[in-house]
Amino acid sequence: MSGQARRIPIALAGVALAVSLGQATAIAVPPPSIDPGRVPPNSAPSGPKTELRDPCSTTQPVADLAQVPPPQRALDLESVWPLSTGRGQTVAVIDTGVERHSRLPGLIPGGDYVSTGDGTQDCDAHGTLVAGIIAANRNGQTGFAGVAPDARILSIRQSSNIYRETDGRKDAEGQNAKGVGNVSTLARAIRHAADFPGVTVINISEVACVPAGAGDSAALGAAVDYAARIKDIVVVAAAGNLDSEACKASNPPPDPATPHASPWDSVTTIATPAWYDDQVLAVGSVDQDGAPSPFTVPGPWVDVAAPGTEITSLDPRRPEPTGLTDSVNGGSVQGTSFAAPYVAGTAALIRARFPRLTARQVMDRIEQTAHAPADGWDPFVGHGVIDPAAAVTAELPGSVPADEPQSTAIAIPEAPAPPDDRPRKVAVAGAGGVVALLGLGLLASFPLRRRLHRDGGETSTG
Repeated sequence: MSGQARRIPIALAGVALAVSLGQATAIAVPPPSIDPGRVPPNSAPSGPKTELRDPCSTTQPVADLAQVPPPQRALDLESVWPLSTGRGQTVAVIDTGVERHSRLPGLIPGGDYVSTGDGTQDCDAHGTLVAGIIAANRNGQTGFAGVAPDARILSIRQSSNIYRETDGRKDAEGQNAKGVGNVSTLARAIRHAADFPGVTVINISEVACVPAGAGDSAALGAAVDYAARIKDIVVVAAAGNLDSEACKASNPPPDPATPHASPWDSVTTIATPAWYDDQVLAVGSVDQDGAPSPFTVPGPWVDVAAPGTEITSLDPRRPEPTGLTDSVNGGSVQGTSFAAPYVAGTAALIRARFPRLTARQVMDRIEQTAHAPADGWDPFVGHGVIDPAAAVTAELPGSVPADEPQSTAIAIPEAPAPPDDRPRKVAVAGAGGVVALLGLGLLASFPLRRRLHRDGGETSTG
């Protein structure tokens, strides 16, 4: 990890459980299968016995509050907000919790799988950053705002790298010795969020990586399927970061010698829940030049990309309107964790503007309006970098006009009044009268002409 730009590696506990990936070998991996019968029941969130292992993360305030953060400028959000601000949408953030902040007035406590809170405590600082990118409201004192500033956030605290369990219990699927949270609690959190009234988007900026062929949690697959297919929710997940704590091995890039080979044939590392391709929008990271970030975990499941560097968002330690941060524990904020909420916010914009679109149609719209790479798709950025303005304005095949019915009822025009032919009748009658008078005058002139002719015939000239 670079000393100049330390990433914040918030990952699912269970990520480091691990079997060391070492010299991972590529094998053919089929797309994941789903067993809907394995979806966990919806129960109230509850955490194990835990304690703080270290002090909570520290943050540093942003130096230039007026500056519009580079990702926000790159996505041209100013042009989108006159059309949609995400009003009426609720985005569930399954993360390390979201602190109450004046720029998140609609924050909803969704429960806690880490400790005994309600989801609105964030010792790690990660979840608050994610939530701010999605829905921080606009404020004239700062240049920063969330993608969908009028959306609401439902916060479910599901993991933490700073807490640890104190009862010695081990989860069958592995437990991260450095934190709390695993794929089992993630599955439960997804089910809980999916059943929460009004949720239309779920953001999961957490990733577990396992070697190809090692399998995955059946409950997790069933949970994302339940949210996406049964509850019609757009599920957005980070693609994962290459680092020592989460994903240790990358997947190989495409081989130019076999351009038609399936990318599923060369997988070495599975990033979950991102790899549930049919149910999840998996998001990679790009830098400010649009190039794939070197830490992005590629894979055949990557759908789109968004800015994941030079991140500014809400400061969990400073809840005032100007409370922003771009640095946590002395390091800059970056990662696919922060690219994902740009996509989740875009999904909220679309759902507000096109309320009749299904979750699958929203996902398709985001993919179809992205700025595609040269080959149309690649495992680092998927279908390309998202374009929120195009996503809320493009006329795509089968698209639905925003907030307007497909057809407009128009009144049947009244029958036209019968034509008024009185002037024509008067004119015809007048003309007939004139003709009649002329005829009578002509007839009356005949005797007179005969008399004049007769009288003129008897006069002699001298």
